[in-house]
Amino acid sequence: MKTIITTNGRPNEKSFTNASLAVDSLGYKFVDRAKRSITRMQEEYDSAVLVASANRYELYRIGMDKPFFFHPDTAAFRLKRLMNGEKDPFIEATQLQPGDSFLDCTLGLASDSILASFITKEGGKVLGVEGDVDIAFITSEGLRSYTLGSEELTNAMRRIQVISQDAVTFLQSQPDESWDVIYIDPMFSSPINESTNFAPLRQVGLQGMLTDEWMREAERVCKRRVVVKDHYQSQVFEQFNLNTQIRLNTKFHFGFHTKN
Repeated sequence: MKTIITTNGRPNEKSFTNASLAVDSLGYKFVDRAKRSITRMQEEYDSAVLVASANRYELYRIGMDKPFFFHPDTAAFRLKRLMNGEKDPFIEATQLQPGDSFLDCTLGLASDSILASFITKEGGKVLGVEGDVDIAFITSEGLRSYTLGSEELTNAMRRIQVISQDAVTFLQSQPDESWDVIYIDPMFSSPINESTNFAPLRQVGLQGMLTDEWMREAERVCKRRVVVKDHYQSQVFEQFNLNTQIRLNTKFHFGFHTKN
């Protein structure tokens, strides 16, 4: 499906600046809003619509109930818990330390990568790979420009790098044991309603099962640990012989493979 770029209903100079940035980055056509509704523009151009406002981008693909936009989502309160000395299942599963390199193969909203960036600090490296070019752009710009929240949250977001590419293709380009921790969080086989912005992500995100090739490349490229997050009923943990971090009364578990 093609995508066009427009502004919000009452644009200001920053709206047009952001629209221009999206055009330059994505190569899509800009269409003047001309007081039209998003639904009308979708029908007239038979296209998804990326709306640039002064503060954020919103993606409306045909058939979506709500737009996709960037928000730190669960990362904000999870980071507060970490700062208060509480444990986070993701950090326990990844065993991340300051200075580590962390590769997120399924970036999405970057919620887990934000926590990874907080833990690995300035000396670490966090890179998110996102196969959907529109999501990659919106999340990258959100990480760069989002200003609400604590200084720790802001700093963690700013340190994350984003590229748009198929995860397996990217892994194939990486040297052996070049990343300390590799993380894979594919779209769950069963919906999990963890946040108000997860449903739009599920509608726009690339949905693919973890394959033998994907896992093989991840294990080759990781130096220390491959971590997979999936629905508690998923067969991937058994399929790939992963050690499972059982979390009672939760809908998702973490599985991991540690290199000797």
